[in-house]
Amino acid sequence: MKSRDTFSFCHPTVNFLYFGLVLLFTMCFVHPLARFVSLAGALAYDLYLNGRKAAGFTLKYMLPMLLLTAIINPAFSHEGVTILWYFPNGNPLTLESILFGAAAALMLVAVVLWFGCYNTVMTSDKFVYLFGRVIPALSLVLSMTLRFVPKFQAQLRAVSESQRCVGRDIRNGTLLQRFRHGITILSILLTWVLENAIETADSMRGRGYGLPGRTAYSIYRFDDRDRCVLLWLAFCGVTIIGAWIAKGFYWNWYPRIRYTPFLPIVVFFHLVYFALCFTPLIMDLYADYRWEKTQKGEL
Repeated sequence: MKSRDTFSFCHPTVNFLYFGLVLLFTMCFVHPLARFVSLAGALAYDLYLNGRKAAGFTLKYMLPMLLLTAIINPAFSHEGVTILWYFPNGNPLTLESILFGAAAALMLVAVVLWFGCYNTVMTSDKFVYLFGRVIPALSLVLSMTLRFVPKFQAQLRAVSESQRCVGRDIRNGTLLQRFRHGITILSILLTWVLENAIETADSMRGRGYGLPGRTAYSIYRFDDRDRCVLLWLAFCGVTIIGAWIAKGFYWNWYPRIRYTPFLPIVVFFHLVYFALCFTPLIMDLYADYRWEKTQKGEL
């Protein structure tokens, strides 16, 4: 996580509530404009958090999945009244099924990107801080699991590179030799996992985990900035849920496309949703602007 990300330094309650809202709305809203706005907000925030290289690596795998999802739906769903073509088996290819598949692909990629931003911002210590007293065992297991995945990947790269230096990588030798090299790397990783688990258990026992009356130190404080952001999220959440109930985001794909006309109040609802999806990026850009002004002595 980059230190310049202002939103990451908000209280964990604010971070968790924000990602809960955007993920809920992204998965529930069928409106293509809402899904596109969510995807744009997730992509922009991911670019800011992880840089172009990391975002490009993500999109490298997301774009094929997007295209695959968009293609699969019209191949199996033949609903809709706008027929474009007939398959050899006689089933129609409809415009509605194509657009529905594209919208579903937008939602899928947006959710994956939002979860990527969530994993960067919501660290394991924040999760334990929020749920450590409510569900202590589950929060500990989840935080350790989330922490273990990147550590396992880093250890796998280190072991693979060391084995490659001595000519025992899975890309060296015959098929049988590659298989043996892979088994050796797997054995090394399993040994490391067991040893790491023993060290973690000894460390937790030494720190008194599970003893009655044990306290935990927290570095998180709910300040005025967190109150302002929380009020903003509450406003956005109440407004968007109200618009949802009033069918301000209504969109129906089958049998024909139907949606709520873009009246001024509907446009306002979409602008609020746009502001919600881009809230972290707006906070970060504003903080960068103030920092540059401070460096120049203008503030």
